[in-house]
Amino acid sequence: MNRFTEILRKLVLFSATSMAGTIIDLGLHWVLSTYVYNGNYVGSYLIAPTISFEIATIVNFFIAYYLVWKERVSKPGSPRSLLRHFAAYNATCIGAFVLKWIAMNGLHFLFKHFGWFQDWTIEPVICNFLGLCLSGTFNFLMNEFVIFKNKISSAKKEEEEIYGE
Repeated sequence: MNRFTEILRKLVLFSATSMAGTIIDLGLHWVLSTYVYNGNYVGSYLIAPTISFEIATIVNFFIAYYLVWKERVSKPGSPRSLLRHFAAYNATCIGAFVLKWIAMNGLHFLFKHFGWFQDWTIEPVICNFLGLCLSGTFNFLMNEFVIFKNKISSAKKEEEEIYGE
C-alpha cells in the first residue's frame, strides 16, 4: 500500500471514529451552555467548551490508540506506552483546542455583529462545530505525522524502494 493510500485510509478511519468525540463534545457543550451556564458568556464560551473538549479528547485518545493507529504502538496497553502516547496526544489536543477556541469565539463575534443565530440556544454549538472542523484537521495531521508516526526502518525503506512494495 503506498503512503498516500495509507494516509487516506487513516484519515477516513480517524474521521469516522472521531464522530464519538464530536458527539460528546457538542452534546456536553450544549448541556452545559444551556442548563448550567445559560446566558453566561464565560461559562458558555470558555468553561463549557473546555470541559466538553477534554472529555472528548480522552474518548478519542482511546479510540486512536487501540483502533486507528494500533499497529504503530510498539507495546499496546503497557502503562509507559499508554501514558507517553496520551501525554503527546493531549498536548496536541490542547493546541487543537486553542485553534478551536479562537475560531469559535471569532465566529461568535461575527455572528453577533451580523445578528445571526442570536437568541438561539444552539448558537454556541454551531460556533463550536465549525471550530471543531478546523481543530480536527490539525489534530489528524499531528497524529499521523508526530504522535503515531510510522517508524519504518531505513532497511525496510530501501527494500520498498528497490522492490516497489
